Amino acid sequence: MTSSTQKKLFCFGLGYVGSALAAALHGEGWSVSGTCRSEAKQRMLEERGWRVCPFDAPDTVPDAAPLLAGATHVLVTIAPKGEAGDVVLHHFGEMLMSLPNLEWIGYLSTTGVYGDRDGDWVDEETPPAPTFPHQKRRAEAEAQWMRLAYKRALPVNLFRLAGIYGPGRNPLLKVRQGAAQRIDKPGLMFGRVHVADVVQVLKASIERPHPGRVYNVVDNCPAPPAEVTEFACKLLGIEPPPLIPFEEANLSEMGKSFYLTNKRVNNFRIKKELKVRLHYPDYREGLKALAAKLE
Repeated sequence: MTSSTQKKLFCFGLGYVGSALAAALHGEGWSVSGTCRSEAKQRMLEERGWRVCPFDAPDTVPDAAPLLAGATHVLVTIAPKGEAGDVVLHHFGEMLMSLPNLEWIGYLSTTGVYGDRDGDWVDEETPPAPTFPHQKRRAEAEAQWMRLAYKRALPVNLFRLAGIYGPGRNPLLKVRQGAAQRIDKPGLMFGRVHVADVVQVLKASIERPHPGRVYNVVDNCPAPPAEVTEFACKLLGIEPPPLIPFEEANLSEMGKSFYLTNKRVNNFRIKKELKVRLHYPDYREGLKALAAKLE
């Protein structure tokens, strides 16, 4: 791949998903740059051959122009921050609109924007109905990105992700650490997706871009969180923790919101349009693979 044709990814937020996509593309010869929150993380990522600058608005806002220059693809993983809203659009929106070679922008949102549907199915045509403040901020950020896409002809693709798990972040680790809970919330269904499948979907979108399109990124098997924890315990040969009534669970406000928004999320569009065949179509296969590698 020559420098004149080299693809260049800039990722706002080289966290769990951002780093996974960056690593996959860097392995294919892409140039990778982006932001992270701390100088310690910056040094670690630069050891991979990536160009990185700290960005943790409002405290740290870099001059990202040198790293953004020449970017052909941009991934945004940073969530809105309180009343400040979408910090990437606020600080770098004009800069993004000036990039001459931009082919694709991926904005990572959450299936939480659908709010509570009492267990019913939703798809990408279902209007967002966020319940909690953080969900409302996400929905507003989505709308801002899509308005920009239509008004300025930016190639924005929007991805609504379910609960992400994978190496280093999964129920098996919580069970091993003694931090797993089984919370009893009858009827609750929750979606999840393996990070490898998130990367697969993003790469498929890059290869088959549909600017302005929304995609649900979730596996085939919505399931109660308590069921997933029980399966993780079974794989490890550990007695499951006792069921705790939801009303008695010690959860943060964010944690409670997951248990109070009940829905099943359809993933048909990523299969039909992006031709994605999930590596881990349900949590059982994903956890089995992680258990086999002790990840």
